[in-house]
Amino acid sequence: MRFPLRLKFFVFAVLLAVGPLVLVSQNLTRLTRDELKSAANEDLTTVATALRTSFDNTFQGRWLTPLMVIRNGVDSSDLGVPQKISLLTLGLQELPQVVSLQLSIEGSDLPILVTNEQFAARLRDAGADPVAALSTSPDLIKAIAETGQFGRPVIARLDTTGDWIATLALPLSTRIAGRQVMMAAKIDLTLLADMVQRHPFAQRGEITVVDQSGRQVLAEKPELLTRRQIVASTLPLIVASARADALEPYVRPDGIAVLGAYAFPEWFPWAVITELREDKAYAVVNAITRQILIVGLFGFVLASLGAFLFAQRLTRPILKIGEAAKQVGEGNFATRVQNVRTRDEIGDLALRFNEMIAHLGERIELMKFVSHGTVSAIQRADQEGMERGGERRRVSVIFTDIRGYTEFSESVPPEVVIEVLNQYFDVQADIVEAHHGDVDKFVGDALVAVFEGENMEARAVACSVEINEAMAGLLEHHPEHGLHVGIGVASGEVVMGAMGARERMDFTVLGSTVNLSARLCSKAEPGQVLVDQATQTAARLNDVIYETLKPIALKGYAKPVPAFAALRN
Repeated sequence: MRFPLRLKFFVFAVLLAVGPLVLVSQNLTRLTRDELKSAANEDLTTVATALRTSFDNTFQGRWLTPLMVIRNGVDSSDLGVPQKISLLTLGLQELPQVVSLQLSIEGSDLPILVTNEQFAARLRDAGADPVAALSTSPDLIKAIAETGQFGRPVIARLDTTGDWIATLALPLSTRIAGRQVMMAAKIDLTLLADMVQRHPFAQRGEITVVDQSGRQVLAEKPELLTRRQIVASTLPLIVASARADALEPYVRPDGIAVLGAYAFPEWFPWAVITELREDKAYAVVNAITRQILIVGLFGFVLASLGAFLFAQRLTRPILKIGEAAKQVGEGNFATRVQNVRTRDEIGDLALRFNEMIAHLGERIELMKFVSHGTVSAIQRADQEGMERGGERRRVSVIFTDIRGYTEFSESVPPEVVIEVLNQYFDVQADIVEAHHGDVDKFVGDALVAVFEGENMEARAVACSVEINEAMAGLLEHHPEHGLHVGIGVASGEVVMGAMGARERMDFTVLGSTVNLSARLCSKAEPGQVLVDQATQTAARLNDVIYETLKPIALKGYAKPVPAFAALRN
């Protein structure tokens, strides 16, 4: 995507004006955010730890210790059965959260059960049997006894009322008929649920209590929360009875970022999890950010206006230089950078650019008078410039010579001669270029071209045949010119390099291969392509055949040279 210079200057100026404000605001926001995060984490940890302590103190102080006192009284041999039942009844009155007390004899299905009448009435109103709901089954008591978890609560929820009930069992030393006696109690945990719901933190964050299965407890509608990362982290710690309180930020499945902490009560197989959404934790940062955005927007408008005017003034001459460069790229070397009068580096650049265009135009014109090989050699030359000398290379050379040129040049004005000759050379040069050859030079009405690289012999022959056909086409259009072409092709080693005087050199090819091509060209009939033995052997083309001719006597050769006429198949 194009990014205009004027827009770059505009963006740079705006960044220069607004950048410091953005940098300061970022640092301020980051520092405030870190402080708020630290405060939020401390708050989360404090709330989780405080609730854990409240749970443990409530259970041990309000319920377990009084129940152990009642157990000890019931276990005393100084009290009779009526006094022991009265003690159970009195204990229910003094402990409003204890909804039932039960004495069970091992192997008996008829326990002594005392219930909280108010709670029992609630159960009846809900359509439940209070005795069935508040009695502790022998199986549960047996399971507690087998694990030795005396005094440890077993948590369950009453589906009829939604109340959370803790069941615990305490053994008695007194035996009846040699059988173990167990006191069981059921405790309404509404007090703990109220601690969670009425905690001030619940107004801005979330307090969740989960058990070892990841199910929410002490809630009206418990949910399975194992999809939350923080809940999944607590489950193995609950099962292992570990007490490693920790902080854990995470992202919920719905994409909400949350800060979290958890703690583990001593007396309950739970984890108390406190969570605070990051957007609430960083509410102050968001307010600061909004204020900064308002101030920044106002500053951006002012900076943008100033930057626009600055960019306009600064980039206008640069855009003019760019437009002139575009014209030069399109081949217009007459263009110049106009109306740039600034007395600064840009003004100097415009002046030097105009000088460069003038010199570049001169060099482009000069390049038309040299071959591609000469240009490549100049480009490869080191800083000291071209040196005279050559190297051996294997090439294919073609010579073309226009037949009937002398008679034609004597019968028409010189301007017409030059125009027609240029027309013929244009066609020939284009064909050479199309076959990846290089026009080495023009000598009068002759053209010399060199082919190097892979399949050079085949390309040279194909080029020569195509030139012959093109020249025949020109003769059909201009029969009055009476011009034909003869072509010679030879392949072999040549010496290629810079030759001549120190101040006037020519980059060309010399050698017997060049001479052979020129001699074959001189012997070619109008419209004929003569190739040597080396070229005919290497150049195999599907659409070109070779007619074997009698060896030709050539100047400079002791014996006649084998020659072949290349014809279109």
